[in-house]
Amino acid sequence: MLVDSHCHLNYEGLSDNVQSVIERAGASGVEFLVCICTKFDDVPEIREIAESYHNVAFTVGVHPHEVSKEAGFNAQTIVDLSKHPKVVGIGETGLDFFYDNAPREIQEKYFRAHIKASRETQLPIIIHSREADELMINVISEEQEKGYFPGVIHCFSSSLDVAEVAVKYGMAISLSGIITFKKADKLREIVKQIPIENIIIETDSPFLAPVPKRGQVNEPSFIVHTAEKAAQIFDLELSHFNKITTNNFYRYFDKAKNIKMTSTC
Repeated sequence: MLVDSHCHLNYEGLSDNVQSVIERAGASGVEFLVCICTKFDDVPEIREIAESYHNVAFTVGVHPHEVSKEAGFNAQTIVDLSKHPKVVGIGETGLDFFYDNAPREIQEKYFRAHIKASRETQLPIIIHSREADELMINVISEEQEKGYFPGVIHCFSSSLDVAEVAVKYGMAISLSGIITFKKADKLREIVKQIPIENIIIETDSPFLAPVPKRGQVNEPSFIVHTAEKAAQIFDLELSHFNKITTNNFYRYFDKAKNIKMTSTC
């Protein structure tokens, strides 16, 4: 069985027929999905989705693209929202210096606020990192030294240095369909050097459809193609890779494990 640790079921392309998307995921062996929050306005919608399906959980947080529109929130806002029984993580948050849709100092300020919430709740923080490796390394290192917080570098496409600092502090590295792309040889070489114990997988759907689904709206059922490529990278039998990464997910997302156990009782 597989877990899609990062999808956006409320986004266009998936939201018009969530039930069919989840059914196709189940038919492909996906037993659990995490619907990721990118702004507070989305919380009611993704909460409703999670409450409607026993195998869907969600997160709370603000994407770096959105932080300028959410001025005034703090760690306590996130902590309060995270008390819902199906919230399993904090974010998506982080740094995006590729698009720079928000001032960099604002991105950093609210990234650190999310980390504070993660540290307090011990829910894993879902980290978006693009073209910000140096500051990302500095922030993770500084904040981990203040006190441990669990976390995931989502949709990993950064340098080996970022991966190494994440692994040093016991964080997860999440692989997406990017690892299947023709021009991703450098990324695949980096991934090969990451301990399998730190690896989980995701779709980031409806974005980044893996080969052979490139150009289509991505969905959780497509995660099987990412798993196949990742198993090749790690030179593992597919079933063994799936078992390891699924177990990794439930180790990092402990609250998700409790939700799954409750839903199958």
